[in-house]
Amino acid sequence: MQSYKDLTAYLKAYDLALKVYQATKNYPREEIYGLVSQMRRSAVSVPCNIAEGYRRRSRKEYVQFLHVALGSCSELETLLALSRDLHFINDIEAKELYSLQEEVSPLLYGLIASLTRKP
Repeated sequence: MQSYKDLTAYLKAYDLALKVYQATKNYPREEIYGLVSQMRRSAVSVPCNIAEGYRRRSRKEYVQFLHVALGSCSELETLLALSRDLHFINDIEAKELYSLQEEVSPLLYGLIASLTRKP
C-alpha cells in the first residue's frame, strides 16, 4: 500500500462524505447551522481522520485516529436516522447513505484489528 488513498475504508468514507454533501443541499434553510452542519462535519471527519492517522508517526496514534473516524461514522448513523424521520431525505436516499455508512464501519473495525494484532 502506497497511501491512505489506496485504502478501501478511505475510498468508501470519501464517497460517503460526498453523498452526504449532495443529500444535504436540499435540507430546509433553517437546518444549515443545525443538522446540515453536524452531518457534514461527521461525514467529513471519517476520511479526514483516516488520512491524518495514516500520516502519524506511530501505529498507536493511527489507531487512535481510526477510533475517532469510527465514532464519527456512528454519529452520522444517528443523524441519518433523524434526517429520515424528519423527512429531510426520502427512503431511497436514506437507504443509500445507510448502506455506505454500514460498509465503512466494518472496514474501520478491520483496519483497527489489523493494526492492533500482535505479530
